[in-house]
Amino acid sequence: MCGIFGYLGHQQALPILVEGLRRLEYRGYDSTGVAVEHDGRIETHKTVGKVADLKAILPPTVEGTLGIAHTRWATHGGVTQVNTHPHASENDRVHLVHNGIIENFQQLRKGLAARGIACISETDSEVIAQMIALELEKAATPLEAVQSTLRRLRGTWGLCILLKDHDMLICARNGSPLIIGQGDGETFVSSDPHPLTAHTQRVVYLEDGDVAVIHRDSFSITSMKGHSVEPSITVLEDAWGEAELGDAPHYMYKEIYEQPDALRQCISGRVDRDMGTGRLGGMGLDHSALVQAPHVRLLGCGTAAYAAEIGQMLIEKMGRIPAVAHISSEFRNNDTVINPKAIYLAVSQSGETADTISAVKEIKLKGGQVFGVVNVVGSTIARLCGQGVYIHSGPEQSVASTKAFTNMVAALTIFATQLGRTRHLSKDDGRELIAQLQQAPHLMETYFEDVGPIAEAVDLLCGANSVLFLGRGLSATVAKEGALKLMELAYIPCLAYPAGEMKHGPIALLEEGSPVVVIAPNDHLKEKTMSALHEVKARGAKVILIHEKGDAIASEGDVSIAVPAIHPWLTPLLTVVPLQLMAYETALRLGRDVDRPRNLAKSVTVE
Repeated sequence: MCGIFGYLGHQQALPILVEGLRRLEYRGYDSTGVAVEHDGRIETHKTVGKVADLKAILPPTVEGTLGIAHTRWATHGGVTQVNTHPHASENDRVHLVHNGIIENFQQLRKGLAARGIACISETDSEVIAQMIALELEKAATPLEAVQSTLRRLRGTWGLCILLKDHDMLICARNGSPLIIGQGDGETFVSSDPHPLTAHTQRVVYLEDGDVAVIHRDSFSITSMKGHSVEPSITVLEDAWGEAELGDAPHYMYKEIYEQPDALRQCISGRVDRDMGTGRLGGMGLDHSALVQAPHVRLLGCGTAAYAAEIGQMLIEKMGRIPAVAHISSEFRNNDTVINPKAIYLAVSQSGETADTISAVKEIKLKGGQVFGVVNVVGSTIARLCGQGVYIHSGPEQSVASTKAFTNMVAALTIFATQLGRTRHLSKDDGRELIAQLQQAPHLMETYFEDVGPIAEAVDLLCGANSVLFLGRGLSATVAKEGALKLMELAYIPCLAYPAGEMKHGPIALLEEGSPVVVIAPNDHLKEKTMSALHEVKARGAKVILIHEKGDAIASEGDVSIAVPAIHPWLTPLLTVVPLQLMAYETALRLGRDVDRPRNLAKSVTVE
C-alpha cells in the first residue's frame, strides 16, 4: 500500500526521492508527493495520480539534500490533492509522511480544534503533524516532542518526519514497516527494501515501538519511552533489487513466464528424492514435533489465503492430520483457541500483510509457534516468526500475484510431504510425488510453448456481465484464484464455487451465452466436475474448460485449454497458469492497467 521514501545526505534529494517512489509503485497507490528542505525553507509538491504525473509538475530545479516522499493509498479522506502526503503543521515547522491508521484521530482532531488549530485535510496523518508542532513548543528536543506525541496515538504508523531547521529526519514504527539504509555519508528511509538496494545493502529494520533520529552519516534508535535500542544491521540480498522489465510488455506478463525458473528456485535443495520427503531446515521442526502436532492451521489473505487452502488439503491428504486454512482478518478477531502443540503457518507474499501480522502476534501471545511462508527476506512476518520458509520467487512487481502463488503452493507441498513422511505417506508415494514436483517447472515450460486458445476464451470473457469459475477439490481453490485474477485485472464480477455447490444458488445467474470456466484435471473428482459442466451447458452457458492434454473431455468445452498431465496433487501448479493468462489478456483487451489495477495494493499494510 502507501510507500515512504526519505533521504538525507550529500546529493540533491529530489531525483533520489522520485526514483525511490518509482520503485515503490508496485505497492499500489492513488496520489503522490515530495517535500525537500533547503536554507530553512521546505518546498512541497504533490498531485493525484502516478509518479509520472508528479514528475510532470515538478519545477526544473528543487534545491536541497534532505527530503521525504510518499505514495498514498487512500484510507481517511478521498483521493484529493489536499489529502495527499506530505502533510504539514499549521506553522509549517513539521512535515511528515505516514503509513498506517490512527484509530483515535477524531478525538485528537477535536482537541486540536479546541486549541484553535484547524486541519485542512480529511486525513488522520495531518493530526500527527499538528500535534508534534505543539509539542515542539515545550519539549527539550525534537525527539522528545515526537515521543510525547506517539504516546497519545492509538493505531499503526510508519512515520518519516522532516523538521524545519533541524537537518535531520525522525522516523517511527508501530505495525507498519520502515527500514533505514546506511550509505557513505548519506542515509535513506524506505517502507520497503526494494528501493534501498540501488543505494546500499546495509539496512536496519525498525521494530514496533522504535523511534529513530537520522543524520547524514549516522542514526540512533530509542523506544517511545526513551530507552536506547541497539540496531541490528542486515545485509540485503542482491535478488531484492528492482526487477527490470526488459523486453516484456508488462511486469505481469514477465512474471507469469518466470514461473518455471521461480519454481526451480523454490524446490532446489529442499527435497530428498531418494527418501521421498521434503527438507525445510529453516522451519526447525524435528521428527517428534511433526509426529506429535495435533493439527495444522494456515493463515493468509487474498492469493496467499488460496495457497493456504491448497496447503491445507495437501497436509490432510499426505499427513492424515486435521488442517484448517483461515482468512487472517477473521482469525485474529474471532478469539480463536490456540493449541501450543499445533503448527501454525503464516502465508504472505510481502511478509507485511497487516491482518496476518496481527494474527501471528495473537498466536504467539497465546503460546503458539508460528512459521512464516513468505517471499520477502527480512519482512515483518519473517522476523516475527523467526523460522519458516522463504519461497524465493524473487521480486514480484505486478500487483496481481502469479509466481508468488505457485511458489507458495510448492513450498506448502514440500511441507506436506515432509509432514506426511513422518506419518502415513509411504516412501514410494513420496518418491513419485517429489519426482513429479521436480518436473513441474519443465511441464510449465512445455505449456508455454503452446498456451492454447487463450484468445478465444478472452472473446467470451470480454463481453460478460459476470463469470462463474468451477472446480472440485484442489481445483475448487484454483477456481477461486482464477476468479480473483480476472476480477482484479479486468474489473468483471466473478464468482468461484465448488462445482458440486453450483446448483445450490449460482446456477440462477446463468443465461444464454454466460461464460463458465471449469477446471477439470484428471483426478478422482473429474467425473463429478463433468456433471456440473453438463448442468451449465444445459442452461446455455459457454464453457471454457481447463483440462489435461490428451484427455477425451476436451470435446466438452466450447473453448478447451490443455495443460500437461501431472500428479493429481500437483495440478494447481499447472491449471492456474492459463487462468493467469486469461485474466492478463482480457484486461489488455479491455484497456485496463495490467500491472496497477485500480484501488488495489500489492502489500496491504493497513487493516
